Amino acid sequence: MKFKEMISQRAFWKSVLFLGLGFLIVYDIVSMLFEYGGFHFEAYFTERTEDGKLFRFIAGQFLAAFVYGFIISFGQFRARKKKDAEN
Repeated sequence: MKFKEMISQRAFWKSVLFLGLGFLIVYDIVSMLFEYGGFHFEAYFTERTEDGKLFRFIAGQFLAAFVYGFIISFGQFRARKKKDAEN
């Protein structure tokens, strides 16, 4: 399957979305646990969004989620299509 065909599928973009959101949740929780030693949501998000850093935090989170979701989804779809082509 060619790149354009793959990214034109709705299932591909749903996979990107869900994998990206899952990555964000896991990443933020793990970061919080390592930095604060527990679930300190208010301190974690306050530190990252205070002093005008809100836009940078949100943009960084969305960019990271998109890149992770896209790469993993692309690999999964490519592997699935390659396996289907062999059978």
